[in-house]
Amino acid sequence: QVQLVESGGGLVQAGGSLRLSCTASGSIRSIIAMGWYRQAPGKQRELVARITSSGSTNYADSVKGRFAISRDNAKNTVLMQMNSLKPEDTAVYYCNAELSTWAINKQNYWGQGTQVTVSS
Repeated sequence: QVQLVESGGGLVQAGGSLRLSCTASGSIRSIIAMGWYRQAPGKQRELVARITSSGSTNYADSVKGRFAISRDNAKNTVLMQMNSLKPEDTAVYYCNAELSTWAINKQNYWGQGTQVTVSS
């Protein structure tokens, strides 16, 4: 059993900052990558940022230079610092982990989602 617990969403004015945190727990053997996706009303879920166990990162073009993802491997935690937020960043943000448990190889797990609202 694996759980992803997210925190850090909220309401902020345009130009402001938020930091999202997600911790994975359970019968985890290894984590391949962790990341954040988001889904705005009426839109498909999209990748925001992802970081591998070796530290390689990739970002959506829309957030490059504004968001920064980092990871604490020892704590199975991923953080995402979001700066210069825009109203178009408003969405539910979901934590994702690609990991292997002691029973299953390479499966995707999702957090429950945290709302980020940016007012203009």
